[in-house]
Amino acid sequence: MNQTQTLIESGIIDRRKFCAVAGAATLATLAIPHAKAEEYALARSEAGPTLRTGNGEWTYDVVAGWGQLPAGTVFGGTHGAIATGNAGHVYVSTQSETGILVYTPDGALTKTIASEYPEVHSIFHAQENGDEFLYTTVQKGTPKENWLFVKMKTDGTVVQKITAPPEAGFKTPNEWRLTAAVPGPDGSIFIANGYGDSRLFRFDKNGNYRASYGGKGTTEGLFDCSHGLAFDTRYDQPLLLVCDRENRRLCHFDFDGKFVRTVSQHLRRPCQVSFHGDYALVSELEGRVTILDRDNVPVAFLGDNPQKAQWANYQLQPADIAPAFFSAAHGCHIDSEANIYVSDWNRIGRVTKLARSA
Repeated sequence: MNQTQTLIESGIIDRRKFCAVAGAATLATLAIPHAKAEEYALARSEAGPTLRTGNGEWTYDVVAGWGQLPAGTVFGGTHGAIATGNAGHVYVSTQSETGILVYTPDGALTKTIASEYPEVHSIFHAQENGDEFLYTTVQKGTPKENWLFVKMKTDGTVVQKITAPPEAGFKTPNEWRLTAAVPGPDGSIFIANGYGDSRLFRFDKNGNYRASYGGKGTTEGLFDCSHGLAFDTRYDQPLLLVCDRENRRLCHFDFDGKFVRTVSQHLRRPCQVSFHGDYALVSELEGRVTILDRDNVPVAFLGDNPQKAQWANYQLQPADIAPAFFSAAHGCHIDSEANIYVSDWNRIGRVTKLARSA
């Protein structure tokens, strides 16, 4: 029994108040008996203490219980990503047979899609000729479709796949371990081989190989885990933003593959980036989410976890993580209303919604 459970069972922490704040993921890990389900539902309807994180205009409230799953269903890992569609639906990828979960903004689960891909690592929402698509990278699929790019409609219908190109010169399948994908301005598809040799690969819109850039290293223009990609339109020239995770920096490239500049350094292993106007939201695997302004200067820190032992700790139970902190922020997304969604990387899974404080 963990420390939180002990305090609740002994009566030192009130079960109802704690669950009202901590949400469904915490409920599952506390192993509260089935007979307590009605009590929990009542507790969530009562006003509990507001938990806040961030600073200044980037101060946020934790939305209690957002994204709870049906009984007997678990996220599994949440080693994935989050995106929103035109209608406001929230897409959350998981490490389980649920595939991609589709929620309303209020956190009601409407359906699941892409169940044949139980480990989707990245999601990028795109609109093309009036249709919506999800650009995803898949670590595990069935049957035996591992490590591939999948473009799908928002109902999960697959329209395109890309596997390791012969031109890459890989000698073993283990060298192709892609982590992110985004479309370029001309329809090209950029894929990061972050868990492999860290190169960026460019394909045309039909999936034909065109070029590769970068590679493994620490100098500018090279990467040590090109983990996340984003289409950065904050400047006159649109640029490709790369999360160079183990070098702890963000880098800009143009869409011809030329290194432009190092954007930000000394981050806590940046994983993914999402934009809201001139601001960039960065999830960091070492227990934090950072907001950068147009000059890529940090203006706010969200969920900054003071317990270093929890940083990037996959074995944690969500109940061990304070609701207003992150342990291993992996997936992140900021929507059109500046609501923030974060998925923590741990073996059970944890998804948090933050609403901007009034």
